[in-house]
Amino acid sequence: MTTKELNHLDTRLSALAVFRSFLADPVIGALRIYLAAPTAETYAAFAASLYEANGGDLGTYVSELCDNSVNVYVRTVGSKKEAPEYLREALKEELAVLKTVADLTPETLTASLDFDGYLPKFKGGCGDLCARYIARTENIGKYGYGIYAGNRMFYIDDEDHIIPVSHPDATQLSDLVDYEAQQKIILDNTKALLAGKPAANILLTGDAGTGKSSTVKAVANALFSEGLRIIEVRKDQLRAIPKVLDELAQNPLHFVLFIDDLSFLKDDDNFNALKAVLEGSVTAKSDNVVIYATSNRRHIIKESFSDREGDEIHRNDSMQEMISLSERFGIHITYSKPNKETFLHIVRHLAETAGIALPDDELVLRAERFALERGGRSARLAKQFIDGLLSEI
Repeated sequence: MTTKELNHLDTRLSALAVFRSFLADPVIGALRIYLAAPTAETYAAFAASLYEANGGDLGTYVSELCDNSVNVYVRTVGSKKEAPEYLREALKEELAVLKTVADLTPETLTASLDFDGYLPKFKGGCGDLCARYIARTENIGKYGYGIYAGNRMFYIDDEDHIIPVSHPDATQLSDLVDYEAQQKIILDNTKALLAGKPAANILLTGDAGTGKSSTVKAVANALFSEGLRIIEVRKDQLRAIPKVLDELAQNPLHFVLFIDDLSFLKDDDNFNALKAVLEGSVTAKSDNVVIYATSNRRHIIKESFSDREGDEIHRNDSMQEMISLSERFGIHITYSKPNKETFLHIVRHLAETAGIALPDDELVLRAERFALERGGRSARLAKQFIDGLLSEI
């Protein structure tokens, strides 16, 4: 490209409207500085910024910028409204500009540069950016946009913001052994959510280490490409759920709000916060969100002996209040501690998957001893046992 052509590309970038937020992006900003004043120094600064961002792939970087962009077009389409013609026209014109950027190569960028030293290389090219972007927006209920486009698991920070998990749990349904009936109920209910059909909130209770949390995360991984995302909410953040639901209400994706290891002390303020959500406030009835919670306790609230014997005149009413929260989940699934046969089935499966070739009698003997030393059997203990064997290899 000539210096004039470089300057013209900078001018075209400066006229972005739908994707105007890109002008504040560090890589695009460094590129614009070079386009406006091409020198070896400004080129190297751009290359350094791209290296820092993703290792030097400009085409992929621009494509991901587009995928993650929260702009007026995707918000319009995501809320199931028809984008006006002038907005569609602006989108296509700007995608053409961004494709020109994505297709830049070191050779085209430095063709007019008067410099005989070494200049860093990078990779360019992204295919048909416009067609790809339009296809994603036409299926926005599966792809999403913004932080939800490329991330599958999220958490709530201390300011009640939804934050992507940097290293999400990669558990797959194929990693889980037994409990097929429980998995099917969760999977079917979640698929109903994705299909726009009535879906229930689910409470998973049972012994520790039986795979309740792993099942929820595995389902989220299995249905990511169908438009499912999971947001973990700590017990002390339950009051933030209405705000989160408001934020998600117009999102084209579907979400599981996941509360792990749920339990309350009597008179816990968080109890009433969750109960209010489950009772069905207007906000809580968003048809793209369900709540899945796990607990090692059947009735969620920790009871004392005095609660059962009664130091209140209306102790029956009190007891009913304490179990009422669990009854507000549409589906209640129980995970029981595995018996010896099930435990060994899990151990054998995990050993085979891990490539451990111990004789079966030795594997069984060591697995049973491992469980006995730890006071019981569970899927978690089976996994810990196998991990221990792997560390010996």
